[in-house]
Amino acid sequence: MTNVTRTSQSDPAARAWTVATAKARLSEVIDRARTHGPQMITRNGRPAAVVVDVEEWERRAQRAGTLADFFARSPLREVPELSIERAPDLPRDAL
Repeated sequence: MTNVTRTSQSDPAARAWTVATAKARLSEVIDRARTHGPQMITRNGRPAAVVVDVEEWERRAQRAGTLADFFARSPLREVPELSIERAPDLPRDAL
């Protein structure tokens, strides 16, 4: 009996593996991640982790500019009356 289930009827390559099955068949999980896309690993019937191909991981984890670039592209940059006020909380006493 195998513990591999389909996660989507529209994508027969998408699989959910139990932790025990993924441990026993790690090479197959990795191969499927490389050829068929991300492979979900479940624990107690709930999603716990996803195995993805390293190229996909690097593509998704790639930084798209600096923090300064992010703020420069912000739609709030052009708001003329943007007012940010600090909460009037008093500082806490030191212990």
